Amino acid sequence: MGAKAPYTCGMSASPSLGGAAKVVADKARSIVQLELALAAAELKKKLLALGIGIALLAAAGLFAILAVGFGLATIAAALATVVSTWLALLIVTGALFALVAACALIGLRLIGKGTPPVPEQAIAEAKLTTEAFRNGKH
Repeated sequence: MGAKAPYTCGMSASPSLGGAAKVVADKARSIVQLELALAAAELKKKLLALGIGIALLAAAGLFAILAVGFGLATIAAALATVVSTWLALLIVTGALFALVAACALIGLRLIGKGTPPVPEQAIAEAKLTTEAFRNGKH
């Protein structure tokens, strides 16, 4: 009875260097393909979760807008118990316009502070650094 050859991963008992390199290349290719498939599956799962999350946030925003509308209607209805309905609606409308004006003024002021969108301090610091390098090299 002859002795059995040891396990050789599908290679002959005396493999050539080229054959071994081909087996290693094939195994590496298979690993890369599996890694790519895993990455694609993971990306698909994350994109699905991201899409659903964005849709739910949009729905929450819509419901928040509706809730604000109903809250304002409630305020108008409460005022209507004290004054006439048209006056209650006018008061709520005026308050909303006052809120719009305040937000617009504050927003315009902040936009004025943010324009032009140039990092002035960073530019000044870069000029100082450039000068320091120039003076240090001479």
